[in-house]
Amino acid sequence: MRLSVIAVGKLKNTHWRALAEDYAVRIRRQAKLEVVEVRDADPAKEGERLRAALETAKPDRVFILSEEGAGMTSRQLATSLDEDPGGSYAFVIGGAYGLSDEVKVAGRLFSLSAMTYTHEMARVVLLEQLYRALSINAGSGYHH
Repeated sequence: MRLSVIAVGKLKNTHWRALAEDYAVRIRRQAKLEVVEVRDADPAKEGERLRAALETAKPDRVFILSEEGAGMTSRQLATSLDEDPGGSYAFVIGGAYGLSDEVKVAGRLFSLSAMTYTHEMARVVLLEQLYRALSINAGSGYHH
């Protein structure tokens, strides 16, 4: 399985960066993971950069994190990833001003929560949930 997390902006806070790297290391024990950061700008320019990153990643399935998206449980995410265990998945996280419409139509919209997170927090939560989903599918005791 190949996972791509495509996000606007860098993790500037050292604590968020350390947490993200910890989950990335854990995920890489079970799947290939690539984290792509695109430079922040206005939503239209970010959209161009995100779409280019998606074209480079060539995923089989695309998940776009958006407040308009439907929520899912950790087990539902695990099931989504288990539908094609050898496939490639991309997860897109927008910047502070949201996503352009061109990005929103590039995949399945889903929401991490009914609440809004900073893009840094959203990245850490997403990575933790990806690790949790992989752990569920592997039958480990992480999710109980």
